[in-house]
Amino acid sequence: MTVGVLKITLLIPGSRSLKTKRQIVRSIKEKIKGKFNISIAEVGDQDLWQRCELGIAAVNSSRKLVESMIDKIINNIELNGNVRIIDCQREIL
Repeated sequence: MTVGVLKITLLIPGSRSLKTKRQIVRSIKEKIKGKFNISIAEVGDQDLWQRCELGIAAVNSSRKLVESMIDKIINNIELNGNVRIIDCQREIL
C-alpha cells in the first residue's frame, strides 16, 4: 500500500471576502474529490481571504499510480483560473 500526501498553499487574488473564498475552495475540493477519489480538506489559513491551505491524501497499491495522481491533481488545480499555487509539498509513504 502506498500513501501520497500533498499540502498545497493557494493564493486567491480575486477573493474580497471569506464567503467568496469559501465558494472557490468548495468548488475546487468538489471537482478534485469527484475526479480523483481522494480525501481533501482545508487545513490552514481558514480566516484569510486570499490564502488557502489544502491537505490531500491518496492511497493506492502502486507507488507509480499515486505519484501520477498527485501530479494530475496539481495540474488540475493550476488550470483553475481563480487560484495560483504558491507552495506545494508532497510526500509518498
